[in-house]
Amino acid sequence: MKRGLKVLLGLCVIWVLYWAVAAWGLRQSVANWFETQAARGWQVEVGGIAPRGALGGFPWRHVTRIEAPTLADPGTGAAWRADWLELHSPAIWPGRQSLRFADGDQRLSYFDQTAVIGTEGLRADLFLAPGLALELEELGLSSGAWRIGDGETITLSAEDLDLRMVQGAQPEAYRIDMQARAFRPGLRLRRLLRAAPELPQTFDTLTLQADVTFDTAWDRSALEDRRPQPRRIDLDRLEARWGQMRLKSTGTLDVDASGVPTGELALQVEAWAEFLDMAVDTGFITPGARDQTARVVAILARASGNPEDLDITLGFRGGYITIGPIPLGPAPRLIIR
Repeated sequence: MKRGLKVLLGLCVIWVLYWAVAAWGLRQSVANWFETQAARGWQVEVGGIAPRGALGGFPWRHVTRIEAPTLADPGTGAAWRADWLELHSPAIWPGRQSLRFADGDQRLSYFDQTAVIGTEGLRADLFLAPGLALELEELGLSSGAWRIGDGETITLSAEDLDLRMVQGAQPEAYRIDMQARAFRPGLRLRRLLRAAPELPQTFDTLTLQADVTFDTAWDRSALEDRRPQPRRIDLDRLEARWGQMRLKSTGTLDVDASGVPTGELALQVEAWAEFLDMAVDTGFITPGARDQTARVVAILARASGNPEDLDITLGFRGGYITIGPIPLGPAPRLIIR
């Protein structure tokens, strides 16, 4: 009996020593990372790096709080600031990290444009492959109510967010699934879209399912150097419903080094005339192009059996979006800043 207690006590002492050394090493690694970025020319400000609470997750976890982190990369013009950030990881394996952010506002800037992001319970769960590169195997991002604006007015908001990104057979390929409930365009966006008063305040549905191949895998260099850029997008499902308007899309796009997409997307649109009116009001297409497009779309809609709904294919080529031979406007550049 005494021998068993001694063995148990010895194991406890070993575990306590391991936990303490690992916790010190983790905090030291975080501090060294910030120092390395500062040496590379980044603007780095940190209020402090310390264990969360008296024991910092002891005995089964490591919990480290970073107070008032601020990062700015002069090379890309990107900057981020938050009240605090906590790192949670199992004591036995730090490659499974959970990032928990302070409720309230964070600021994300790109040169002179700043977005104020307000969240409740924002959490990012990272599953990282062993090795110095810390290659991302899986990301789970979840949040309660969130909003994006400029600090005075809200541009977008929703009741929640659930996003999952899972690495495929190729290191550069990821499966992405995203859903947001009660997605709400802000007043400024509604005015920009000339949203009809009878439209509801929130989207009934906003869902994305896609397989995306990037030019490189997501790892620590995505934060330190450059973000991986999409090179192929296999869109399984994009669905949005707002009042009587409903949009569903599937298809495949190849993206070149300049972010220009090439390919086709099958598009199903209910109440297509309202979408065209919005496109004119926002300046996406001209009134002349709207009339020309409407005539072609009406023919296509009647051919599908319902003149109010539309089932077409959008082409992406030469930097433009087209319906058959009719150009609708320039295609968006798919670049992650």
